[in-house]
This record gives sequence, structure tokens and C-alpha cells, in this order.
Amino acid sequence: MASTNDLKNGLVLNLEGQLWSVVEFQHVKPGKGPAFVRTKLKNVLSGKVVDKTFNAGVKVETANVDRRDMQYLYKDGTDFVFMDLQTYDQIHVPEATVGKAADYLLESQNAQVASHDGTVLYVELPASVVLEITYTEPGLQGDRSTGGTKPATLETGATINVPLFLEQGTKVKVDTRDGSYLGRVN
Repeated sequence: MASTNDLKNGLVLNLEGQLWSVVEFQHVKPGKGPAFVRTKLKNVLSGKVVDKTFNAGVKVETANVDRRDMQYLYKDGTDFVFMDLQTYDQIHVPEATVGKAADYLLESQNAQVASHDGTVLYVELPASVVLEITYTEPGLQGDRSTGGTKPATLETGATINVPLFLEQGTKVKVDTRDGSYLGRVN
């Protein structure tokens, strides 16, 4: 249990049997009436975001979420196999839990795996990853970095939009949160 005064971003709360992560919080002390805490909560499993207001000083139940650095080993059927870097234990994570992170996940890549009571909640990748372009239309004479974009297929199979001058075999930095092109890597 924690008080609303202990709320901070990233804290996971157990409200009505569901796990909610605190995205934003704000302590409000109006000129008239009691103080309260306005929060924006994200459902850990579904990703749904809701606004919730708590009276100041109210006790809220926190959930014990274990975040561990793990290494992605390989895909086994529809499961992704991760290895704990401290204990070398291997866990199978269902494809639905990995979600969009699978588009930017390469073998031997590190990721944070969060679990609660032995159930994996989500897989979090670093903010950006470096991937190679395996296919894109060839660039033409006169293509500039500010001109426009074209689709490019990455080594993981994901497709992103890149500037016209990039060619097959180029390594690019990709934002894992929204799949945007961040730059070329030499």
C-alpha cells in the first residue's frame, strides 16, 4: 500500500483487480476545498489510458512488478524465448504479449521484461535500435534528404518510411516507440 503522496511516473497500481501504470500525476490544492491528485493511468495489459482523481492522502494498492534485463534468444513457434542475464533462466513469452516490439527485435538483443506474479506483462525495448535495410527501391539521381520518403523493409521484416537517398544494405536508427526513422548509422 502507498499513499497518493507517494505516486510517481512508472509506478504500477492494482485498482479493482487490474494493473494500471501511472503515466502522469499532479497534486492540486485548490483555494477552497480539500487537496486531490489528478492522474493519467495506462492499463498495463490493454494499453487503455484513463484519467482518475484521488483525494490527497488516500491509500492505493501498489503492484509488485519485476522488471528484468533479458536477452532475446529465438522464436519458438508463436512464443519468443528470452534469457535472464543474471540467472540464465529461459522464459517463453507469447506473441500477443510482445506485441509491436517484435517488429524491432533481433536475436541476441537486450530488452526489459516486466512480470507480475510469474505472468509476463510486457516487453520494453530500448528507445532506439539499429537495423539494416534489406529491401527498398533504388534511389534516383537528385534525391535529397529533404525531398520525401519511401518504404523500406528492415531485417526484422518491419516496414518503415526512410528518405529517398537511402539504399539497400544501409544501417538505420529506428525509434521503437513509433517506428520512425531517426538517422543513418555508419
